Amino acid sequence: MACNQAYKDYVGLSDEHIIGKTDFDIFSHDEAELFEEQDKRILKEGKPLVIEQWGTYALSGNRVFFDVIKAPVRTPDGELVGVLGIGRDITRRKEDEEKLELAALVYRNSSEAILISNADNHILAVNPAFEKITGYTAAEVIGRDPKLLSSGRQDKAFYKAMWDALDEKGYWRGELWNRRKNGESYASWLTINVVYNEDRSVRYYVELSNDFTEKKEAEDMIWRQANFDFLTNLPNRRMLMDRMKQELVKVNQSGKKLALLFLDLDNFKDINDTLGHDAGDHLLLDVAKRLKDCVREFDTVSRLGGDEFAIILTELSDLPTMEKIAHSILRSLAQPYQLGSEIAYVTGSIGITVYPDDGTDIDTLMRNADQALYAAKLAGRNRMSYFTASMQAAAQNRIRLANDMRIAINEHQFEMLYQPIVEIETGRIQKAEALIRWHHPVRGIISPTEFIFIAEETGQILTISDWAFGEVARELSRWREHLFPDLQISFNISPIVFQNKNDYSDWFEVLEKLNVPGSSIVMEITEGVLIVSNTQVLDRLAEFHQYGMEVALDDFGTGYSSLSYLKKFPIDYLKIDQAFVRHIENEPKDMALCEAIIVMAHKLDMKVIAEGVQDDGQRLLLAGAGCNYGQGYLFSEPLTAAEFEKLLESNRLER
Repeated sequence: MACNQAYKDYVGLSDEHIIGKTDFDIFSHDEAELFEEQDKRILKEGKPLVIEQWGTYALSGNRVFFDVIKAPVRTPDGELVGVLGIGRDITRRKEDEEKLELAALVYRNSSEAILISNADNHILAVNPAFEKITGYTAAEVIGRDPKLLSSGRQDKAFYKAMWDALDEKGYWRGELWNRRKNGESYASWLTINVVYNEDRSVRYYVELSNDFTEKKEAEDMIWRQANFDFLTNLPNRRMLMDRMKQELVKVNQSGKKLALLFLDLDNFKDINDTLGHDAGDHLLLDVAKRLKDCVREFDTVSRLGGDEFAIILTELSDLPTMEKIAHSILRSLAQPYQLGSEIAYVTGSIGITVYPDDGTDIDTLMRNADQALYAAKLAGRNRMSYFTASMQAAAQNRIRLANDMRIAINEHQFEMLYQPIVEIETGRIQKAEALIRWHHPVRGIISPTEFIFIAEETGQILTISDWAFGEVARELSRWREHLFPDLQISFNISPIVFQNKNDYSDWFEVLEKLNVPGSSIVMEITEGVLIVSNTQVLDRLAEFHQYGMEVALDDFGTGYSSLSYLKKFPIDYLKIDQAFVRHIENEPKDMALCEAIIVMAHKLDMKVIAEGVQDDGQRLLLAGAGCNYGQGYLFSEPLTAAEFEKLLESNRLER
């Protein structure tokens, strides 16, 4: 083997290591075999061979890519004596080609969209992923400005910040919404790098982006689930707290006030229990819409859960604005709700606290609003109540009462009183209403208006009602046997008991054991239990009638139910609320309402009991209007069982 100096330089060997050696001494074994086959082929065919090939030198380990021409060598007389090889090192070019090929492979097969634009921001090239993601072909976008992808969701300030970063840093990355060729928006994570010329002028903008709409939507869904109510799409308690923090900062800076309103629907449970939860959900959606319609655009309406809502009224210059909004809410909520084929009436109660007047931190304001709401419900519902310092003491008092109530029955602290119901023409006792009183060992007598609501909230009303019915039945058994065989007692049944006590057989059994007929009991219910026409309500009233009991509708005229229930439900007595009776002597409209109620009731084959009769003038007017019965302090205050028994005895002797 012979070689020139260039060859010796490439292989890094001297003559003594090359001359007389074979390819197997210089190259790797596999490559030497390949070279030997090539040489044999040239010698056999007598033709030159042009090839490109890698060569790895066995001694140095260097790997070089050669452009090689091999040709047969002949003597002047044509004798074939060897092979001449002329090689050129093209390793650098080969590596560059491989890099370019790799780059092209990545460019073509990348899942990221690649867009290259020139210094004037005109598109020069895009890859297949760009075409797939955007829906545009390369031919449709080359030469155009990338803003053809703009969705319009980002404003001018956004794009200005992007170009400022490219000018200052040479790159930008961030999230934005683009638009596909078909008009559909998609979320894109974008990276833009600037490629410079040697003089630092812009040569290219290289943009890499991907479509992460599904991920973005999933993230948004998780965020919404964490911060918004799933049914109404209103902010939830967590978001409410965040908004409160933000709004408190704003009002501190502006020097204005903020009001926090807690709102609870009155008798909402009746809707769920009678019409079902789907109807309840539809009502809540309607409530959410009404609330948003009542507040200003920058106020916050939140659903805390169930039928509880909270409202932030911010940037208040004066409190009359808040009052106007609150009154608007109450009026709106009291309008009828169309739930499928049924019309329901639901009102709301609102508790209000004001920042910074009532408190300066969120926890205090939340407690204040809750206590104010409780006061609104206790005052009769369908109204609003402001927080006062006394409400804190009232809240603590409720907790103590609820705890004391748990032992009140076992310690015989409850007592049943009886207020006579008389025939209004003659003044004779025909019936009585059973009323409960609580003799607290420390606080003395506690009125039902103070503790019944707590009993309903805590669920203790069921136990109290069972005890009360048993007491009434025992007294009634004795009075009917010894004094008045036809005496009837009206028993008030709480809406909570009416909806949740599914089996009244235990009450019926008490009457049977005492030999008291069902006809001696009048079940007094309120309009709240008739808020919707429902087979459950009808079945329950029918059950009372089947056992011989009669049904009275208490406080008639003060609720929001439709008069249609008077023909749908089997009602025996209407009790005119004392609010209509109180001023009939000097208020013609109140007298007209009483007369209308009496005429309507009689037309529907019902009898009428007027509550709150205080003087003989009221009695005479009611008697003239045809009212059947009267109840009130004109006839008697509520009496203990012993006192009522004496009154019965006296009334019996007068007949």
